[in-house]
Amino acid sequence: MVIGFLLIITIGTFLLSLPFSSATGERIPFLNALFTATSATCVTGLTVVDSGTAFSLFGQIVMIVLVQVGGIGFMTMATIIALALNKRISLRERLILQEALNHGTIDGVVRLVKKVIMYSVLVELAGALLLGIHFFFSLHLPLGKAAYFGVFHSVSMFNNAGFDLMGTVNGPFSGMAPFVNDPFINIVMMVLIFLGGIGFIVLSDLIEFPSARKISLHSKVVLTATACLIVIGTVVIFVMEFSNPNTLKPLHAGGKFLASLFQSVTTRSGGVATLDVGSLRQSTQFMLILLMFAGAAPGSTGGGIKITTFVLLLGAVHAMMRGRPDVILFRKRIAKDVVYKAITLTLLSLLLIILFSMLLSVTEHQDFLTILFESTSAFGTTGLSMGMTTHLSPLGKVWIVCLMFFGRIGPLTLIYALSRERKKDLYNYPEGQIIIG
Repeated sequence: MVIGFLLIITIGTFLLSLPFSSATGERIPFLNALFTATSATCVTGLTVVDSGTAFSLFGQIVMIVLVQVGGIGFMTMATIIALALNKRISLRERLILQEALNHGTIDGVVRLVKKVIMYSVLVELAGALLLGIHFFFSLHLPLGKAAYFGVFHSVSMFNNAGFDLMGTVNGPFSGMAPFVNDPFINIVMMVLIFLGGIGFIVLSDLIEFPSARKISLHSKVVLTATACLIVIGTVVIFVMEFSNPNTLKPLHAGGKFLASLFQSVTTRSGGVATLDVGSLRQSTQFMLILLMFAGAAPGSTGGGIKITTFVLLLGAVHAMMRGRPDVILFRKRIAKDVVYKAITLTLLSLLLIILFSMLLSVTEHQDFLTILFESTSAFGTTGLSMGMTTHLSPLGKVWIVCLMFFGRIGPLTLIYALSRERKKDLYNYPEGQIIIG
């Protein structure tokens, strides 16, 4: 997985640095091409140049292909190609697919890959059709350009990438802010972000529910936790920003609610915002940091520590407070090794964010909350920014590139890739006592 993502980023960097990838015909600096290729492959959405005005049509197509491959996973794409060529999927490849898709077992993993492709195509086509028609009538774009805008933004939103081409319409880095009062655009994009963020396993469960009449524990946890976080985020943003003249105050009541809901949903890893994130109150910005850190679901196009990891941590705290030996979710006991993995993943993620926040605080002249926000957004592959990305120093760009890469593959995957072969201990140490608390 590590080598695969590095290979895709390398190819993307080479293509984006070609003269005809640039809108001006001049080569985009290597570091900017690397940053953009990494952000697209890791479906983050952070940009140092405006996607719509800096890149030519060829460059934009390269970006959206990187987003698609990075979103559903290079192993998924490779498997589909192999199946199309009637090649056999080996046991080793099935194990890698299991890890890439966060599937519980290798049983049915190839069937899941086929579903991933089918669901992705259907959802993206539906999103492209709806967005394209709306862009045609609302922005008065030519039919071909409206269709292209629809496809680009649908793929970007479903894969939780956050890239947009609105710089060609409303000026560089304008983003989706002009659509803050457009309920159609907001709802379609929120649905695309939500479907991409809950994961293909959950999506498959929901589609098959009418016939199967059951839903897995994983899907129950993801859907319940996602709904709770979206509601909590919406309420907090609405309350905190209600009187802020730079965000919600100028909007009517319905617009306030819609904008609050959209910002809460996009923290799942969507990467687009209809409000100026830099103008939000500090309390709201910190709330967004927490939501970005929790992230989306395993096996999805989103990032973060994953929402199931967040739920397991809360479950472990609850079990300890109640004096229970096990974590119980929906009347099911969770294996202890899964809980340990969740704790390990969270601590490693925190350490990575802390480390790179410290590095960025040395190289960048920004306040610490801005740096922490940018670091969490990069690691969570969210793509939201308080405006720091476009002012990064060359070394700062390198730090963010590393964070986006580590966030996409996951710290545990990186450690497994770098560690030696693990051997089982043939003995146990005697139990010791240590005082905590």
